[in-house]
Amino acid sequence: MKQEFPKGEINSIKGRSLVIKGDDIDTDRIIPARFLKCVSFSALGEQVFADDRKELKGKHPFDLDQHKGSNILVVNDNFGCGSSREHAPQALMRWGIRLIIGESFAEIFFGNCLALGIPCMTSSKQEITKLQNLVNENCNQIWDFNLKELSISNQKEIFRLDLEGGAYKMLSSGKWDATSQLLDEEEKINTTVKNLPYLNNFKEEI
Repeated sequence: MKQEFPKGEINSIKGRSLVIKGDDIDTDRIIPARFLKCVSFSALGEQVFADDRKELKGKHPFDLDQHKGSNILVVNDNFGCGSSREHAPQALMRWGIRLIIGESFAEIFFGNCLALGIPCMTSSKQEITKLQNLVNENCNQIWDFNLKELSISNQKEIFRLDLEGGAYKMLSSGKWDATSQLLDEEEKINTTVKNLPYLNNFKEEI
């Protein structure tokens, strides 16, 4: 089955959640350095949290059958710290993650996620703990994320989330997606190229 990746405006996300507990989970844990040699991001989803999964021998949340198909990840404080590698959010996205909710995120990791159309929403430690407990109690429940209302809810509970204004505008307008913006402006780009003298038989005067 072909995997669908984020595109355009991202105002809502619906799906099941899973939890990764622990503060200061760095990018080397999310995707170990030996996988940075890949020539394509396409296979990184299989290697996300590779060392943690090997250590837990099939009991890691990303290996459990009940979490297959989940697209919302709930984490704790300073998630994605460490190196600036884009491979970390790429691996999460290719595993299937479309939304991450936590207490806080490393700045570069947050920016790399935003560039892929993955919202990184925050809430208080108390609210995150409550949300994680609810997810773990019933991993089959469906959660609805609403960007406009800055909330995520099931049929009984609603959690208020935070997101800084610039990221909110980029997600709600689709301007996070630089590639699609370039493709949409193909005609203007071609016109600009034709008008650039150094690309069109420019001859330097002697």
